[in-house]
Amino acid sequence: MKVVVACDSFKGSATSDDVNSAVARAFCDVIPGCSIVTVPIADGGEGTVEALARAAKCGMKRVECRTFDPLMRPVVAEYVILDNDDTAIIELAAASGLPLVEPRLRNPLVTTTYGTGLLIKDAIEHGCRRFVIGLGGSATNDGGMGLLVALGYKFVDACGNRLGPVGNNLVRVAQVDGSEVDGRVASCEFTAACDVTNPLVGEDGAAYVFAPQKGADEQAVKLLDCGLATFASAVKQYCGKDVSLMPGAGAAGGVGGGIAALLNASLKPGSEIVLEMARFDDIIADADLVITGEGKIDAQTAMGKAVNAVSAHSRRAGVPVVVLAGAVDVGGVDDSRFAAMFSIQPFPVSTEYAMQNAVTLRNTYFTARQIAKLWQASRHA
Repeated sequence: MKVVVACDSFKGSATSDDVNSAVARAFCDVIPGCSIVTVPIADGGEGTVEALARAAKCGMKRVECRTFDPLMRPVVAEYVILDNDDTAIIELAAASGLPLVEPRLRNPLVTTTYGTGLLIKDAIEHGCRRFVIGLGGSATNDGGMGLLVALGYKFVDACGNRLGPVGNNLVRVAQVDGSEVDGRVASCEFTAACDVTNPLVGEDGAAYVFAPQKGADEQAVKLLDCGLATFASAVKQYCGKDVSLMPGAGAAGGVGGGIAALLNASLKPGSEIVLEMARFDDIIADADLVITGEGKIDAQTAMGKAVNAVSAHSRRAGVPVVVLAGAVDVGGVDDSRFAAMFSIQPFPVSTEYAMQNAVTLRNTYFTARQIAKLWQASRHA
């Protein structure tokens, strides 16, 4: 029997490796001798650097860089450079992530991705010319202005005044100026690992869907959406590219759209990039069962999340998929795509308690153990 375990991280609770190990241990304890293959995965958010580096099956160098957090406070962030080429893998969340901002200070009108741009600039200084940028987990809704400003772009208002690269100024962008962009940027190749497929603007866009969880109230959401539309118009006038409705352009508060237009970045589902590099289709070709999971299963699962990608690949290979999650929104997900779906919570608890690392891994192990018992019983029925 061959079981492939490919769980995403349970955000804020446990890494992909931790969850995979708990599931693998449960199956080995119940079905001694079964073949277990673990595949760390991510969708562009938390854990993307580790998953991509592992999938590339080569060494990597960790680089620490002094930069700025979403509120322009000094912070040290890390990215990796792969040993076998000039590729840098950067998580936007490392410098521009939501966990870097205290809940009481979260406000996408005033946060910026400038710090992530400095990471890219630092990697260019290290000789990197190929970039994979994970776009999940941002605290921002600046359309990527901050990142682009760090690389030399200027955004000005109708009077020619340079604008600070924050969400509040999107609505004032009248012109894009690329005259001072670092000349080395033109020789770089950018791939954005998106964790969602949402467009830049509209009811399914960056502001309406994601800004509230970053601290935006109803009025701020409307201002940000209007701002992103204004930003997209100025960008189109500058380079001729209309990214307002491009799938994935809404990732990371519009960073997807900004870098697709001005850095010529390719927008790809982060989970697909990881699965391709890991040769996931080859791994599951002779598998009997695939176990996947993430922190929460809800309507967003189908919008580019890793669990959805693992399930799609497994269904094409004819391998049943079982999903584990810290929480399951039974009204927000189509469970017909999975053989079965389980919440790991054995009884009602507070979110804070449930998200403790030790609790998450204990519950994951216990739930996976029950699945293994059911699977073993069904094979002997």
